[in-house]
Amino acid sequence: MRMRTIGLMVATGLVTGLLALAGGAAAQERPRAPRWEPAGDTIVAVEGDADLGFTIHHYDGTVLSPPTLSETTAECGEYDTEIARTACQVEVETWFRDLADVQAAIAWARYDAGRPRPGR
Repeated sequence: MRMRTIGLMVATGLVTGLLALAGGAAAQERPRAPRWEPAGDTIVAVEGDADLGFTIHHYDGTVLSPPTLSETTAECGEYDTEIARTACQVEVETWFRDLADVQAAIAWARYDAGRPRPGR
């Protein structure tokens, strides 16, 4: 009886070991999921300011440099009616305010990503 128990334990150990090896090999053979990448038009950096002009960098490497605030405001002055000029100026000011907000958000995200986290 005792010999049978020892044999059963050895057999169980061997089967468990073989299953563990097979599971480990299968885990190594699985292809890794592709690394996530943002869309190409995702803004990754904004440099400059409204007075000197902004430069917008996208993930795909493209760069956009809109005109400065004074240039854009001057173009708004070419509209025929006061309402159109005012609407253009509000749109321009909103655009430049939003660019400054994006610039601050990117700076914060980079700062926050570099901070140590508990448990890391």
